[in-house]
Amino acid sequence: MPKNLSAVILNPISALTRLGRNVAILSVCMALGFSGLSLVLLAGGIVGSELAPAPALVTLPIAVAVVGIAIFTIPAALLMKRIGRKRGFVISAAAASAAALVAAFAISIHSFFLFCTMMLFIGGNAAFIQQYRFAATESVEPKYAGRAVSLVLVGGIVAGFLGPEIGRDAKDWLGYGEYSGSFVALSIILVVSVILLLLIRDIAAKDVNDNKPERPLRAIVFQRNYLIAAFSSAVAFGVMAFIMVATPLSMHVIDRFNLNDTTLVIQGHFIAMYLPSLFSGFLVERVRLKVLQITGIVSMAAGIVIAVSGHNFVNYLTALISIGLGWNFLFVTGTIMLTRSYYPNERFKAQGVNDFAIFTFQALAVISAGAVLTATNWELLNLLCFPFLLIILILLLTTHSQKPNQA
Repeated sequence: MPKNLSAVILNPISALTRLGRNVAILSVCMALGFSGLSLVLLAGGIVGSELAPAPALVTLPIAVAVVGIAIFTIPAALLMKRIGRKRGFVISAAAASAAALVAAFAISIHSFFLFCTMMLFIGGNAAFIQQYRFAATESVEPKYAGRAVSLVLVGGIVAGFLGPEIGRDAKDWLGYGEYSGSFVALSIILVVSVILLLLIRDIAAKDVNDNKPERPLRAIVFQRNYLIAAFSSAVAFGVMAFIMVATPLSMHVIDRFNLNDTTLVIQGHFIAMYLPSLFSGFLVERVRLKVLQITGIVSMAAGIVIAVSGHNFVNYLTALISIGLGWNFLFVTGTIMLTRSYYPNERFKAQGVNDFAIFTFQALAVISAGAVLTATNWELLNLLCFPFLLIILILLLTTHSQKPNQA
């Protein structure tokens, strides 16, 4: 095993340290901040079942949180362009901490509207957290951008376990309603994140050294490579979310698997999404992006084939793992490809539009998954994802590779 790859896999903390303080802090804060989203995914529907005025609105808190990501993506980019990454991250985490406290209060007074409103702001914080990967690429030399993105995403592994853990262990802390204690615990965790984010170095100086004229947004967005980068990441998120959200309904409600089996499949999927980040950044430095992107497409397509092949536990588990792996390769490579399509002084608006497209697509997938599954079946739901993967594949095969920092 190559020395560098061994270091990344066996000692990720050392790898983080070598890439600098910013990447290390952003990875930890990714774990802390994203635990809020994983808590919402776990508890949102349960709390909704207690507070919602109608059964059809039970999952609205989760949908609102995902919509919040999409809504806040462009404002997040514009705010950080004005006040800097560091201040933007700190303000967002502090606001999310306050929102978590108010969410606990909403549970205690049985206010569904107030609870959903706070989910919007917790989702909005995730829009800022998604910008951590761009801050990481701006904190290292361009050749290490892939590794920086991957190591920040490693924090997602911890978040996948941390959110459900505080949901389970702290839900009855206060006695003012189930999961009220969990949101208080989340508020404390986000305060820790604020403290850590105060230690990062802002990286706004890159604009000063950039002598390239800033182009209109239209000129940036309509580059072929920008469109492919944004579309591949959007499809990766959309397909992943579409199938993931439908999985518990298909397994637990329709196929009558027990909750432990269903939880295991979702956990396996979550690990598969983020665990490859320990080495995918290394691969980005040594393998052509197009090869890794095609690998991601094939992995997601294979997951779909496995999913429609049967309703056994093994089918569900291997399908969701394969889709998670494909998501990682497509998202990491899409992010790196995007950073090569704009000049430094264009980064905020270019990144904002990209993330808005990604999380709008994801929000639509989350909102529609349940309805599509109910109206059709598990097989057709999965097969509907194939055309999107095929479009990306065709675009990649008909596009020349892009050199670093070519715009």
